[in-house]
Amino acid sequence: MDATFDLSPVRATTRKWLALGALVLAVLAVGLDGTILSVALPTLGRSLDASTGQLQWFVAAYTLVFAAALIPGGMLGDRYGRKKMLIVSLLVFGAASIACAVAPSAGTFIAARALLGLGGALLLPMVLALLPVLFDKAERARAIGAITAAAMLGYPIGPLLGGWMLTKFNWSWVFLINVPVVALALIAVIVLLPESRSSTRQPLDLGGMLLSAAGLALLIYGVIGAGDRGWSDSFVLAEMLCGALALAGFVLWERRVAAPLVDLTLFRSRAFAWGSGLSSIVSFVMFGLLFAVPLYFQVVRGENAQGSGIRLLPLIAGLLVGGAIADRLAARAGVRAIASLGFAFLAAGLAFGATTSVATGDARAIAWVALSGLGLGLVLPTTIDTALGAVSDESSGVSSGVLQALRMAGGAFGAAILGAIINATYRDQLEHATSPTLARAARDNAVAGIDAANSAHSQPLLDAVRHAFVSGMSQTLWVSAALVAVGALLAIAIRPRATAAALELPEPEHAAPELAA
Repeated sequence: MDATFDLSPVRATTRKWLALGALVLAVLAVGLDGTILSVALPTLGRSLDASTGQLQWFVAAYTLVFAAALIPGGMLGDRYGRKKMLIVSLLVFGAASIACAVAPSAGTFIAARALLGLGGALLLPMVLALLPVLFDKAERARAIGAITAAAMLGYPIGPLLGGWMLTKFNWSWVFLINVPVVALALIAVIVLLPESRSSTRQPLDLGGMLLSAAGLALLIYGVIGAGDRGWSDSFVLAEMLCGALALAGFVLWERRVAAPLVDLTLFRSRAFAWGSGLSSIVSFVMFGLLFAVPLYFQVVRGENAQGSGIRLLPLIAGLLVGGAIADRLAARAGVRAIASLGFAFLAAGLAFGATTSVATGDARAIAWVALSGLGLGLVLPTTIDTALGAVSDESSGVSSGVLQALRMAGGAFGAAILGAIINATYRDQLEHATSPTLARAARDNAVAGIDAANSAHSQPLLDAVRHAFVSGMSQTLWVSAALVAVGALLAIAIRPRATAAALELPEPEHAAPELAA
């Protein structure tokens, strides 16, 4: 079937927006997986007789492989075809979902989760790399907004769907739910998407692939470990140091190798540096926000996982509204103005949230969560679109992998650092608010504190846990608001124009005739 877009304008427009629907489905499958797992972990632990260490690896196996394969995955798309690699990634993701569902032991489940991470790492760079192929500059921000919203939808829908399924069905269905979503995405990708690849096939940079994979995996694993064991842990510091050294070695290698995996002149493009840097700041804050808010609704408001998922929907609503208007506003006012406006809304939402108390009602919480979502919806499409607009169609896969890797690193640091601030403040406040005996029973985290208070039928401990958690969340939100305010200043101060080293994106009307199914 001919998948080129030299059709009537109406049919071509319809086709590419339907193709975007295929990409949204693919991203939604990846987004659902992580949040559904968080709800299913206690059930999985009992069913697979998993130790605490194995439960940690249920999450870490996915994260590490995902981080390690992002940049090499983007390179494979540039080399062998982005549509082809997207199909492969969906097949891998679907097969791994089935493997997770039928895993007979914790070890087998960990291996299946690693395979799932590989599928996700191959998929996401391909999705971003195909957007410049499908959409011109005027439409691309809206398309990126839809992809961002799909990724974010996993956060409220995952707990809602996962919690409901765990009460009705066997835990295996939590992973089998990916299969129909992947199947629909696969059919749509095959039928609707054009093929695109780099016009030249450079030799494989195996050294660059190994160094980038090892560096990202070690660095992110170290950051995740810091969130659990503390930043002074010697093993954590060694992991992060080795990861940083591997990434430094990667940069040196790429400067000397004849056919580098990543063309480092990409970072001479002010537009790419501006977009990737600011979107990484947003990821840092966003992951901290998504760590704190569901816990707030569960610990302080007394909601279950489904209830907290429902109360995250205003975040998605705000993001959808912001994403829908970001491109039109940017066309009139410029990307710097709209990115700054988005950062301002996000900072205002976070600062408003930082004034939350135990007595704060749902209406006020929903208001600041929605305002934060609006800010995210304005910032993310604008910054990601600017970064993607600075790269050529020849290297869009690798460039998208680099962009995703930077954002993932920012998110990992955000979850670890902001989570550590919450936990440290929580423990300090708890020790001052109640007796040492009660504090010891509740000091691990706020969820354990609620369980301890309920088990002991202690209202004073319950009140102390809630007040201590709100203090920790407020500290985190103030830090996040300050960082976002810095992002707003950077967005204004730095003009994201392309430099001579930046690679210009070909116009779609010239690129489209070269794309075949």
